[in-house]
Amino acid sequence: MPITLDKKLPAVDLLKSENIFVMDSGRAQNQDIRPMSILILNLMPTKEATETQLLRLLANTPLQMNLDLLYMASHDSKNTKATHLETFYKTFTEIKDKYYDGLIITGAPVETLPFEEVDYWQELKEVFDWSKTHVYSTLHLCWGAQAGLYYRYGVDKVLMDQKLSGIFSQKVAKTESPLMRGFDDQFVSPHSRHTEVRLEDIEALTNLEILAQGDEVGLSILASPDMREVYSFGHLEYDRDTLGKEYQRDLQAGKNPKIPENYYDHDDVTSQPSMRWNLAAATFFSNWINYAVYQETPYRLEELENDFSFYGYL
Repeated sequence: MPITLDKKLPAVDLLKSENIFVMDSGRAQNQDIRPMSILILNLMPTKEATETQLLRLLANTPLQMNLDLLYMASHDSKNTKATHLETFYKTFTEIKDKYYDGLIITGAPVETLPFEEVDYWQELKEVFDWSKTHVYSTLHLCWGAQAGLYYRYGVDKVLMDQKLSGIFSQKVAKTESPLMRGFDDQFVSPHSRHTEVRLEDIEALTNLEILAQGDEVGLSILASPDMREVYSFGHLEYDRDTLGKEYQRDLQAGKNPKIPENYYDHDDVTSQPSMRWNLAAATFFSNWINYAVYQETPYRLEELENDFSFYGYL
């Protein structure tokens, strides 16, 4: 089944060229079923690339979805044209009275800053609060995961000695979790970050379950027992060349970055990286949509405001 998008969104033509089924909003209005309602808060600087990455994975599920894109109005985006934001994105003020089956909060290149020094931190906190009563399940990615853990539980990020960049192995720690269905015992995922969250802090401050972790990456995927909170510190959504583009960007900025580990054959930066995480990515996002969202979300999303058991109200 397709994902429903504004037919003018640049990602639509690209996804169609990859034989991924997308449906424009005009056609979708003629179908008499309730589609899933998904919101993506895109905090990445290269918003169009991130849109395509996430939409590719969401469109891989057998469910029709309506999708809204959200940006932080308190932040001046320097890498995305204002016309793109004005045409395809909404502000929090525009969506705060709506309800969503699922919310995805992306990463952001601000992880070396204290959370309170991020210019849109206050607005992001409003989104976190709002999501308690307006979203069924939230999937937090990379810095978005660290921000959610800090705001909800007081779990702080810890600066690592050097940037973790490359393709790394993770082990499934909780095979019985629906989010891990279809996974092999081990899988690989891209990681690109300067900070980490420590196991001892998660165990001391939260009741979250550890679904995957690795020797080099530490914690990888966490979730609440009811899967209404999901935290992934990797970048399963990344394209084949995303880590390479980040490496070249840092190189040109004079940061003297390390070559991403386990990415290029023999560390030859002129070679094409092997795509080794696509199956894990498709499985994970399909599991989130199907098991954490679709199977549990109420038909009438307005009922979320009366669910006081969420986030420890009971």
